[in-house]
Amino acid sequence: MIAAASDVLWNNGAVCGRKYRVTCIGAAYPGVQPCKAGTSVVVKVVDYCPKGCRGTIDLSKEAFSAIADPNAGGFVMCCRAIME
Repeated sequence: MIAAASDVLWNNGAVCGRKYRVTCIGAAYPGVQPCKAGTSVVVKVVDYCPKGCRGTIDLSKEAFSAIADPNAGGFVMCCRAIME
């Protein structure tokens, strides 16, 4: 699965190709519980998320829907780099 990185991680493209384990840990909006319990995904950063990106990592639709309700619009995540 793939993702784009915002300025927080991008570092002039240094993170391109790196993998991250992403877990949904809570709601971004009141009254919504988007997380699929006990799930996480491993994504590979393949692109830059331009200015206005609403998070640290912008997940592909496939990655997002694997760990959260795609209709939720967003969620709070925990992401950890995977060292290979």
